[in-house]
Amino acid sequence: MTADTIPEWTAHALPEMTDDLRRLVELETPSYDKGLLDTGLARIHDWLTERLGAAAQARRYPGGEYGDALELNYPGDAPGTVLVLCHYDTVWPAGTLADWPFRVSEGKATGPGAFDMKLGLVQAVWALRCLRSLDIPAPSVRFLLNGDEEIGSPFAREHIERLSEGVLATLVCEASVDGALKTERKGVGLFEVAVRGLESHAGLDPDAGVSAIHELASMVPALVGMTDRSKGTTVNVGTIEGGTGRNVVAKHARCGIDIRISDPAEMRRIDEVLAGLRPVNPSAEVTVRGGWNRPPMVPNPGSDSLLAMAQRIAKEYGWQLEHAAVGGASDGNFVAALGRPVLDGLGAVGAGAHARHEHVRTEHIPSRTALLAGILRGLGEQPT
Repeated sequence: MTADTIPEWTAHALPEMTDDLRRLVELETPSYDKGLLDTGLARIHDWLTERLGAAAQARRYPGGEYGDALELNYPGDAPGTVLVLCHYDTVWPAGTLADWPFRVSEGKATGPGAFDMKLGLVQAVWALRCLRSLDIPAPSVRFLLNGDEEIGSPFAREHIERLSEGVLATLVCEASVDGALKTERKGVGLFEVAVRGLESHAGLDPDAGVSAIHELASMVPALVGMTDRSKGTTVNVGTIEGGTGRNVVAKHARCGIDIRISDPAEMRRIDEVLAGLRPVNPSAEVTVRGGWNRPPMVPNPGSDSLLAMAQRIAKEYGWQLEHAAVGGASDGNFVAALGRPVLDGLGAVGAGAHARHEHVRTEHIPSRTALLAGILRGLGEQPT
């Protein structure tokens, strides 16, 4: 086998991979639509079985109000196991396909969820098909498909953390950054600050009330002031709600806050600031809700070794593989926070996540699939 064998195989498979992408994109799977998530996951399971055969072990974990998680284990012919993470939910509501159908034009495939991240799942499945077809040894592969990633994986997190224990590596098939892997991601905190005041007539008796809106407004500078760009920390007060009328001193007000951090130590500082919020008027009450949705993804020695392997493989194939730090989070954050080896951004090359110009560049589908196959091959050649 030469270094060109895998890329040649994946290049030949491009039409079939594109057809599979169409098949998955045309399954609408919005994060908040339990019925469509259930139907979509069942059909994705059928498709996986068509492409790879029945899994040696298949477990579907009921997600309650959230999308179910599906674990599929395929035995390999090399030591160890690799966990492959793919989410099947998208941010797009039911009916989006009606005015934005899947299409391929001028080297771009577009449709809701094509880039984020249904192509990543297609590429992962075809990478394993490639190795099987070429009789190249690889470790066992454990797929975990979850339907709540776009809303923070509140259900799937425990399964991700449990199933990533003891594996050779966790490969996350989220979309790339213009072809670069994602080796650092920010952690995410989602909080709400709520204030309770006292209503009164704004004209007849303004001093009898305690304005929750005024109290909240006095706190916003302190909230925004938690930003520390030197440490990679940003704070966004994204929503403010409150009051019942312009002539009523507001009894209730609240704001929604998105916090991104690069340094895990920042979590403690932020928590202390939020816990210390106090109203100007002692008659008002302040309540902080929410928490840390995902810890930061920080490189560790195992992840660094995975990156070096991926870059060697790309070089064998004749191209250079870059890596990048990004502000968004993924399920890979959970794995990295446990100190386990993880490589993210192995999916599509394209742009427009969560936007109407979402698309993938079809010319890169074979090379990204070959990269995944090469990493699996490389992990099978390493001592466990």
